[in-house]
Amino acid sequence: MTKAKAHKLIRKAHRYMGVIFGIQFLFWTLGGLYFSWTNIKEIRGEDVRKEEPALILTGNYVSPGSVINEVKKKHTIQYLKSVQLIDLLGHPYYQVSFHNTQRIKTVLAKAITGELKEALTEPEAIAVAKSRLKHPEEPASVKFISETNGHHEYREKPLPAYAITFKGNINSTVYVSAEMGTVQSFRNNRWRVFDFLWMLHTMDYKERDNINNWVLRVFSALGLIAIISGFMLYFISVRRKKNDNTEMN
Repeated sequence: MTKAKAHKLIRKAHRYMGVIFGIQFLFWTLGGLYFSWTNIKEIRGEDVRKEEPALILTGNYVSPGSVINEVKKKHTIQYLKSVQLIDLLGHPYYQVSFHNTQRIKTVLAKAITGELKEALTEPEAIAVAKSRLKHPEEPASVKFISETNGHHEYREKPLPAYAITFKGNINSTVYVSAEMGTVQSFRNNRWRVFDFLWMLHTMDYKERDNINNWVLRVFSALGLIAIISGFMLYFISVRRKKNDNTEMN
């Protein structure tokens, strides 16, 4: 193959790759700009939420072992995942998480008496959500969700849960786990834009968070080839220009 044909072939390949990859490069650039120019604390909702209250240990609590025995009377425990002491609306509760035959399940029990508690009701979930906000308001809507998909903003989180949406200055949806009795995440419009751009950035159009997917790998490799071909065209053009100038002289 002559140099002229090689030059023509590289130029043609570079042109087509530029068209194909240009849109994705634009998405990567837009995502990078948004990620670097936005306040991550606002995206996470840290500007509207309060820190979890400190748990004040007062009184005599029943032992975790006795609570686990109570849980065993009502549920099948394949193996224990965790036992935590939490504050639920000003009262201490044991939060017992375990694997049963189908999924990870959590049961709450009063720390003072050991009495098991049913999953949160809607009013309780609203109260929990409002307790974690700096300036709580009345919610605009409340939804009970028992399943999600890979594109849901509450993906890979404990279910079932309440999605409690606040408008106004808060402008966030607070997700409260019905079984765990705690807030799991804050979602606002800034986070939703971030999540969409992150999906375009990782090219994981199924679950959004897998940065090891083959689409991204192949696209990155081909993008590198496109960049290298651009450098090759530059050096070929410079050398060709020098040769032309030499012949003219």
